[in-house]
Amino acid sequence: MDPSETVIYYNPKCSKCRMTLKLLKEQGEEPEVVEYLQTVPTRAELKRVLSLLGMTARQILRKNEPACKQAGLDENSSDEEILEAMMAHPILIERPIVVHNGKAALGRPPENVLEIL
Repeated sequence: MDPSETVIYYNPKCSKCRMTLKLLKEQGEEPEVVEYLQTVPTRAELKRVLSLLGMTARQILRKNEPACKQAGLDENSSDEEILEAMMAHPILIERPIVVHNGKAALGRPPENVLEIL
């Protein structure tokens, strides 16, 4: 991925994702849309995005998803266990995440992504 390219990790069923994509386009961006439920990020991609976000896997874990319990995750799970579960059950990854020019932002609320453009 070109570091200057804008990428959005996107779920079309998610209203925050749709709002964030619309906001990016209003800012003149034509991001690469990665439907992460179809194209699951690799461990390396997830670690890179987490590094850019300055967050841990636990901080972007959707704890209320049934897949969280199915994966056996709890408050004692390590980041490596959470990453493994996210690759097996990508619905566990909080969304949308936007990467742009070596920075990343979680689009909750969507306006957060304006900080990295």
